[in-house]
Amino acid sequence: MKNNIPVFGSKQAQENVILNKLNQEPLEPEMAYRLIKDQLIDEGNARQNMATFCQTYMEPEATKLMAETLEKNAIDKSEYPSTAAIEEACVNIIADLWNAPSMENKIGTSTVGSSEACMLGGMAMKFRWQEEAVKRGVDITKNKPNLVISSGYQVCWEKFCVYWDIELRTVPMDEDQLSIDVDKVMDYVDDYTIGIVGILGITYTGKYDDIKALDEKVEQFNQETGRELGIHVDAASGGMFAPFVFPDLEWDFRLNNVVSINTSGHKYGLVYPGIGWVIWKDRKYLPEKLIFSVSYLGGSIPTMAINFSRSASQILGQYYNFYRFGFEGYKSIHLRTQKVAMKIAEAIEKTELFDIYNDGSNIPIVCYKLKDNSSVAWNLYDLADRLQMKGWQVPAYPLPEDLENIVIQRFVCRGDFGMNMADALIQDINRSISELNKADVSMHVHEKPHVQGFTH
Repeated sequence: MKNNIPVFGSKQAQENVILNKLNQEPLEPEMAYRLIKDQLIDEGNARQNMATFCQTYMEPEATKLMAETLEKNAIDKSEYPSTAAIEEACVNIIADLWNAPSMENKIGTSTVGSSEACMLGGMAMKFRWQEEAVKRGVDITKNKPNLVISSGYQVCWEKFCVYWDIELRTVPMDEDQLSIDVDKVMDYVDDYTIGIVGILGITYTGKYDDIKALDEKVEQFNQETGRELGIHVDAASGGMFAPFVFPDLEWDFRLNNVVSINTSGHKYGLVYPGIGWVIWKDRKYLPEKLIFSVSYLGGSIPTMAINFSRSASQILGQYYNFYRFGFEGYKSIHLRTQKVAMKIAEAIEKTELFDIYNDGSNIPIVCYKLKDNSSVAWNLYDLADRLQMKGWQVPAYPLPEDLENIVIQRFVCRGDFGMNMADALIQDINRSISELNKADVSMHVHEKPHVQGFTH
């Protein structure tokens, strides 16, 4: 430390770390590190964040590899050919997991999370629809194109439709199903429908849309109309879980009309936040106008991603996991995570206070509401507050359109959430309920349904 001044005896320790303009003089690196580190001290423990699907732990070797490759620019494939080969290897591995019929004809890319991947999948559907509609003699300027999806969509689809001037047609969910209503979905389709999105792991509840039944409806529609309506599967949550735990579940490229799939590598792909993937079953489903040839740093490369320069570290982190864990490693992690979620659900059910919407058996999340006939003087927002006092960040929020009066709570169990942590959580849930039952007042009893805690 400069002049041997202690950190907490320094001038900077007496000032606010959050700046509105740059200081005139630099700081010693040790002092900058310590003061910024301390600024974050009031934030929650990421490992106790039960709201997020995003991975909160990687092995030290993976973290080291990622730290040592932060400077690599993922877009510069001419300068970093081995990194480019590793990215393509990841695409091949995922395409194989999703049963792509032809490894030669498929095409895909890494993205900055699954939201960018959804944007790319949506754009491909829009441009392909334009080409097909013109051939059918449809006046594509007469009406706005539309996208059909369940009301349980993730906000990135709303963003896509706003950015690209698409009408978002949502198929309402009902309380008994909480996934897309396959019997009603085709009622929302017309000449201006660019495609249908099936969701493998709805953000609100973790439920899977019945993609196989949806495919049968689309197949019948295409046979009757001569259309080539396609399905994009938003598998942000389930795409890196189902192949290992439910290999016989038909939701992927085995289905005739599933043309593209996205997933989050930073969810059940077990990588720190910042990596997603999108793959098209065949190059014909990705219009050529969306593939750009870019001269960059001495080479010409094709690119289809929206983002350009970014670190390759997340890609390498994904490949580390693939190379390190293999199929059986992923399977064992996911099966153990599933058991943890189901144990929490069982403990929740034993209280006899809640209706379980998801017990963790399809994807490791637990979702429930208070029973309608519950006589307790508190609600889920109070329970969330109580758990937060013990360090657990647990969201409570209303379901989407037509179900807004139902407030639910959700625990997401990730690959780093062990049985010992589950036992601690269960004890804290039971203690919190006991404390609330003895309390005299609810802080939230008169509030309307709202989101408490970030959900994504």
